[in-house]
Amino acid sequence: MVSVALAVTDGMLHFELSLAHEVFGSRPAALGTGPWYELAVCGAGPVRVERFRLEPDRGLDHLAAADLVIVPGWADVDVAPPADLVDAVRAAHQAGARVASLCTGAFVLAAAGLLDGWRATTHWAHTDALAARYPRVTVDPDVLYVDNGSVLTSAGKAAAMDLCLHLVRLDHGAAVANTVARRLVVPPHRDGGQSQFVTTPVPAPENHPLAELFPWVLQRLDQPLTVEDLARQAGMSSRHLGRHFRSVTGTTPLQWLLVQRIRHAQALLETTNDGIERIAAATGMGTATTLRRHFHRTVGVPPDTYRRTFRS
Repeated sequence: MVSVALAVTDGMLHFELSLAHEVFGSRPAALGTGPWYELAVCGAGPVRVERFRLEPDRGLDHLAAADLVIVPGWADVDVAPPADLVDAVRAAHQAGARVASLCTGAFVLAAAGLLDGWRATTHWAHTDALAARYPRVTVDPDVLYVDNGSVLTSAGKAAAMDLCLHLVRLDHGAAVANTVARRLVVPPHRDGGQSQFVTTPVPAPENHPLAELFPWVLQRLDQPLTVEDLARQAGMSSRHLGRHFRSVTGTTPLQWLLVQRIRHAQALLETTNDGIERIAAATGMGTATTLRRHFHRTVGVPPDTYRRTFRS
């Protein structure tokens, strides 16, 4: 069981704090009695979070005993985070914990020196301030989240959910992460490299031009679909399709399609006994060699290793 410490102090943002508590503190009913996270809310004392008052379960010294430390958004980036919080986060990382910041929680990680020499992100409105204050950090304003292994950072609000689901996927596999996403009624996966600058809000199913295209594609992942096929189905030119994809998803049609194929392969590896050749065919990859190449590049491990790790 992975132990999670949610670090809290006065001046945190309640949305990111609540989001992390919901993801890591609520076992999906579909898992039954399967392993989940052991969550503790950790602070130096009673905490005022905007209009809410919070009583921590443990002190900040408990961070060093956790496997994963989550630092929610920091409300006023012009105010230095408390030294006891910074010290506790640094000590947790030195003790071997993964440390993840949500939104402007990156300022806490930067103050602790955990981002020095690393690529990181935060809410786009504060990336310039983060880069100016911590010049040893390579700040990327154009991504949803950054995973450096033991240190992870996310952009704002919805991207914080993306990072939390990414962590669930790393620990429990794609099928479980999808279960959590369905329970929370959010998209199951947005790749960390997608742009923060999606030009339209996250759309309701009926109010964007690709609403009918997405389910059509997901039902045909075993087929060798092209951009022209998608454009024809959507009733628009390839150029207009690319423009709409960038607006709605923050990525290109081919990149989005590849990610859907990889996620489908992950689910099949976790839940079936199908061989790699059959999974390659079912996901439209064509051959086992092609699947292995794209899977390894996207997920970071070969399909066989992934199956051994996450097989139910």
